[in-house]
Amino acid sequence: MTAILPLSVHAAQVRRRGKTIVGPIDLDLDTQGTTIVIGPNGAGKTTLLHMLHGLARLSQGTVAWNTPTQDAQTKQAFVFQAPVVLRRSVRDNIAYPLILHGVLKSEARRRAEDWAARVGLAEALKRPATVLSGGEKQKLALARALIREPQVLFLDEPTANLDGRSTREIETILHRTAAEGTRIVMTTHNIGQAQRLASEVIFLYRGRVHEMTRAEAFFKGPRTPEAAAFIKGDIVE
Repeated sequence: MTAILPLSVHAAQVRRRGKTIVGPIDLDLDTQGTTIVIGPNGAGKTTLLHMLHGLARLSQGTVAWNTPTQDAQTKQAFVFQAPVVLRRSVRDNIAYPLILHGVLKSEARRRAEDWAARVGLAEALKRPATVLSGGEKQKLALARALIREPQVLFLDEPTANLDGRSTREIETILHRTAAEGTRIVMTTHNIGQAQRLASEVIFLYRGRVHEMTRAEAFFKGPRTPEAAAFIKGDIVE
């Protein structure tokens, strides 16, 4: 399988109604690790993920994968803050991406059962997905994203609305996913979570990348006053 990473972003910008939301952005994403994107509200974190994943149209610049864009898009997945569930069983929700891409229903359901077990939903296979708790729905969303074995997984604040126990369970899944070789790029507003998960940090401020460095170095001594203030919990505008 051809690797879609590294990713190179040059002078990329997203504008809406004449206003720059993100950019210009220059960054390179290598082949391993977990990149956590942090920054104050309104910094453009979600838009940055959308831009990298191809959900936001560029106003200028380039986002270049190691393979043609169309091929790269089939080898990545996106998990939203509010999980989307279909009006069908947990098993059929997880199997849906495989069936959509031509896998036989019997095989798709077999693999869905395996993934349900991996995320802690083995006992919920036949339940309607709509009745799951928030944490269970996010586990379902993760299983559905990972069942096609993406090389890159984007997550937009996947635990923002969850309690401590559900957050810990999701983080355990993400640690395992990264250890198995999936490249993770994730936004969070939770500094503690960023410290627990990140191998690399992007600090986004006013739509621009102010810092992008190894997590240990960032949390030990951020280079910009805005990042230092944000880590301390100060209001950064």
